[in-house]
Amino acid sequence: MSHGDLSVVHGPDSLRKRLGLLAGLFVTMLAMVMVLPGTAHAAGKGHLTHPELDWMGSTVRAHEGSGASAAPAGTVTPMATQTPGMDVSGYQGNVNWASAWANGGKFVYIKATESTSYTNPYFTQQYNGSYNVGMIRGSYHFATPDTSGGATQADYFIAHGGGWSADGKTLPGALDIEYNPYGATCYGLSQASMVSWIHAFANEYHAREGVYPVIYSTYDWWATCTGNNGGFATTSPFWIAKYSSTPGTLPAGYGFQTFWQFADAGTFPGDQDRFNGDLSRLQALALG
Repeated sequence: MSHGDLSVVHGPDSLRKRLGLLAGLFVTMLAMVMVLPGTAHAAGKGHLTHPELDWMGSTVRAHEGSGASAAPAGTVTPMATQTPGMDVSGYQGNVNWASAWANGGKFVYIKATESTSYTNPYFTQQYNGSYNVGMIRGSYHFATPDTSGGATQADYFIAHGGGWSADGKTLPGALDIEYNPYGATCYGLSQASMVSWIHAFANEYHAREGVYPVIYSTYDWWATCTGNNGGFATTSPFWIAKYSSTPGTLPAGYGFQTFWQFADAGTFPGDQDRFNGDLSRLQALALG
């Protein structure tokens, strides 16, 4: 073949064809990668875009509103004595604990972690500050069951402030499991898979800390995403979120709630909570 022949092969038209073929090959290879089993799903995992806006109950009002003033059939009535408290997260920043204590707050739960990549930057001020004014405090983990396993998230929680000690001032860690702020309500899990995920978290926490975690949720989410599973009632205290005049219906197996988040604003910083009993019973829970 002569140099003249080569000039024809590598002319402008042929070059455009080759570039087109290369571009097509690249698109095809990219498409093949994206449809590999689990690849597309995994690409979206673990990317928390607003963890500072995910707190205990941050999704509740949008899904359930403020509730009704009248108690529907089948509801439970709180004990006569309720102990007031609150829950906070990084959203509150540095909290004036002396003021919260003076206003009657006796306990607080503080967000420590979310998934396996976020820690509350104000955790130390909130956790130690509340303890120093006399409050009984605990920490909670905002669950994202689509990013990693339950045991993995329990370990991350424990390693970043979620541990428990029998000092009478530290409550068992809490698992905050609620509507997904990033997508599908149940995080893409079936009811059976969600129950398994929660068991994995709870069992790992118990194996590591010697107590089972408190479980926080709403009745609606629990019924939708676990099928109203009653398998946790003998181990984990339940913390119901219900912005109403009563705690409402509880998940299967629970005859009473341990905590009740009844409002997302009020006297105290963050959300407003009540422990279902007097201070001595709260102290007993802190002792395990």
